[in-house]
Amino acid sequence: MREPFRDRLFRLISDLVLCHSPSGKEQEIDAFILSWLESIGVEASQDDAGNIIASVRGTNSARVLAITAHKDEIGGIVKRVREDGKVEVRKLGGTFPWVYGEGVVDLLGDSLTIPAILSFGSRHVCRESPQKAYEEDKPPKWDTVWLDAKLSKSELTEAGVRPGTRMVIGKHRKAPFRMGDYLASYALDNKAAVAILLLLAETVKSPVSDLDLVFSAQEEVGAIGALYYTRQKRVDELIAVEIAPKSAEYPIESDEEPVLLSQDGYGMYDETLNRRLAEAARKTGVSVQYAVLSQFGSDASVAMKTGHVPKGACLGFPADNTHGYEIAHLGALEACYQLLQTYLS
Repeated sequence: MREPFRDRLFRLISDLVLCHSPSGKEQEIDAFILSWLESIGVEASQDDAGNIIASVRGTNSARVLAITAHKDEIGGIVKRVREDGKVEVRKLGGTFPWVYGEGVVDLLGDSLTIPAILSFGSRHVCRESPQKAYEEDKPPKWDTVWLDAKLSKSELTEAGVRPGTRMVIGKHRKAPFRMGDYLASYALDNKAAVAILLLLAETVKSPVSDLDLVFSAQEEVGAIGALYYTRQKRVDELIAVEIAPKSAEYPIESDEEPVLLSQDGYGMYDETLNRRLAEAARKTGVSVQYAVLSQFGSDASVAMKTGHVPKGACLGFPADNTHGYEIAHLGALEACYQLLQTYLS
């Protein structure tokens, strides 16, 4: 009996989320993606910027379409290891300590992964202690919290924990949680989109134009991978598959309908391409929502802003608590997959 699509999608996302991949330290998810593509008989390569590219020859090789999903996740980066062994970190991408809360994080040292506790200090204090302000006045910030691994500075150094070491939420805290057709997890941005691209790689065999499925690197710190890829290769259209933030300021009302962006913090998307994607949605029987976002960017908008691609679009799945413990509907992810399948055919 064939596994239901949403069950398979949830399982694949769960595997991807458990692969640590803070920006610039993406080797764990790289190994998973490359192994998965090999298992379905799809050839892929990895460029010097860390992008993984699966290319599919189309019926019209005069045009190249790229679809990206970034494989990096937000996290932290070590600024300093104190003499007492406490570790200070700063944000890597859009992270905030209050989102993670006190608890286990992983330090990805050069030779060992070291678990540590993100710590805000004791609560049994008065205003003589700076931690008292967290209870009443302000949220904790990266420069006022620390990591405690209960190791000495020399032990951390031996494990390869140093300035520049990446920090991510502890692996045992990352496993996605399912609530019917909803899933909740850290790092759905953008590993749910990576799952969509992996499933497209399995099913799309003869697209209308040459197709690159690009698992892009370091998007959270400036779309570095996408900029490198689009500088190296001529691309006629680039579609970024992304998360779409639900908020009162945006008219994103349905949890199950994909979102097409017209503009974000980096610039405008191409309306001609958006219309073609909307037509593919109509043929698929999928409704789409439209939004203009402010504090947001994608591989496509950054590549368009820099003049690397002439046409770009961003197809998003709605989610609550973006850059936090995110909640998304599996139906929206399935709709994104179906819409792209139709568009490519």
